[in-house]
Amino acid sequence: MAKNKHETKPEDAPEILEPEVETAVEKSAEELLQDELNQTKELLLRTAAEYDNFKKRSERERESLSKFVAAQTVRALLLPYDNLERALAADPAGADYIKGVEMTLKQMKEAFVKLGLAEFGEAGEAFDPELHEAVMHREDDTLGENIITQVLHKGYKFGDTVIRHAMVEVAN
Repeated sequence: MAKNKHETKPEDAPEILEPEVETAVEKSAEELLQDELNQTKELLLRTAAEYDNFKKRSERERESLSKFVAAQTVRALLLPYDNLERALAADPAGADYIKGVEMTLKQMKEAFVKLGLAEFGEAGEAFDPELHEAVMHREDDTLGENIITQVLHKGYKFGDTVIRHAMVEVAN
């Protein structure tokens, strides 16, 4: 029996593509991969640029906030400063002078409280090495152990952060 020209091939026979078709399929897969690579590269570049812009914007905002906080701090201290200048220009002899300096000190303390600064360190308190710095000690049987007997410098906290430890004398 002669083979027919239009006869179908068996199912298990490998499919052979013509060279032009095979190259077109390869090219289109290569082009797809290249397009995907280009899109990924463009996305990466955009993301990097957005991150760089975010960093720059954050730095500008941080600087702006820092300047604002500094300005608010200075503003809170201007009134006591003005009063200290007036005290220097006044006659230091007299009760009014002392009263004026005391009022100025009170204004300074109020300004510090408004800014969130708290003072600590009083005689009679228990010594806490996290808050106090013992620079002297006193042997005194009438006082308990580790009790502050004298405060040389008050301590200050801003929130939970110790700005300056209280310098104290402690009884042992």
